[in-house]
Amino acid sequence: MSRRPPSAEQLQAACDKFSAAHRVGAAVTVQLDGGEVRETITTSEAQVLSGHSAVIWLEGISGCYLLDRVTPVAAKAAA
Repeated sequence: MSRRPPSAEQLQAACDKFSAAHRVGAAVTVQLDGGEVRETITTSEAQVLSGHSAVIWLEGISGCYLLDRVTPVAAKAAA
């Protein structure tokens, strides 16, 4: 049995949740297409792309990446 893709409403809810918790300029890691994990920062809020994918744009990376491949970097505690 195949899994049903998320609805546009579910995708928008995921984008809204991410954007509310992490401002533009937040430190994140992203898993690139080749499997490499790179640290970068967000340059946009999360958005639904063409009604089918939750994405975000990142500094130093061409194009956007799926939100599920992006992980916020925990803020380091002040010493």
